[in-house]
Amino acid sequence: MRPRGGLAAQRVRHAWWMAAPMLVVLAAVGGWPLLRTIWFSVTDSDLSSLGDYAFIGLENYVGEYGLLASPDWWQAVGNTLLFTALSVALETLLGLGVALLLNQPSRLRTLLRAALLVPWAIPTVVSAKMWSWMLHDQFGIVNHHLLALGVIAVPLAWTADPQLSLFSVVLVDVWKATPYMALLLLAALQMVPVDCYEAARVDGVPRWQVFRRITLPLIMPGLLVAMIFRTLDALRVFDLIYVMTSNSRDTQSMSVFVREQLIDFGLVGYGSAAATCLFFMIALLSIVAIGLLGKTVERAAR
Repeated sequence: MRPRGGLAAQRVRHAWWMAAPMLVVLAAVGGWPLLRTIWFSVTDSDLSSLGDYAFIGLENYVGEYGLLASPDWWQAVGNTLLFTALSVALETLLGLGVALLLNQPSRLRTLLRAALLVPWAIPTVVSAKMWSWMLHDQFGIVNHHLLALGVIAVPLAWTADPQLSLFSVVLVDVWKATPYMALLLLAALQMVPVDCYEAARVDGVPRWQVFRRITLPLIMPGLLVAMIFRTLDALRVFDLIYVMTSNSRDTQSMSVFVREQLIDFGLVGYGSAAATCLFFMIALLSIVAIGLLGKTVERAAR
């Protein structure tokens, strides 16, 4: 009889062999552009003369005019983190509420699930442009109805006002991504054993206690997976912010900052340094999140 340690090692080797083709393809598709970007980040490369550059070390990062000394970069970092925190928090709360409603037996449940996918199915650029028209300060339907209801006295420049622009972008992202969160959480809810609810009902446990002590702990791994996916997606947000507010400093994300440096200013080296920082920030967060998820799954399995 093969010892358990040997069997486990054999399974690990088999898993690596199965994943090897995918890893090779990923390395070929993503590895070379990533290495080239990191290399450009330590040069003074310019878009007008991409082949004529000099090695400058970490000057683009920590130099006198480097990335870490740029207030515009740190504002973009702050905008991105604030956008991520607000959007993921709201999408998680609303998605959980929608998932709990859809998890109730109903003849319309299938139809509601299909309808729920409509905002998520619309391409981001299309939905961003659509909401830009709806939020227009003079011709937008949002201001029209708010004025008619007496909620506001004058039209609001939702995407131009520094105090409203980021909030407006967050709301559009919540509108688009909440269905995605709801469907992921609905899948987690449907994995909860029905026996747990029946036993709680027999014992007369209040619904809030059932949710807090049964539902939430059992769906926590799925909830964390959904939040990780949305967090990583929100950190690299580009199209939604760029279409709605262009290069506005009040809403500029890290990805929009990278695009501005690379395309508008032609600073390939500087822009590559910003892109490299963004990559390592997301990679570090992914490692931490996966570790946290693994521990949560282990605790739930006990």
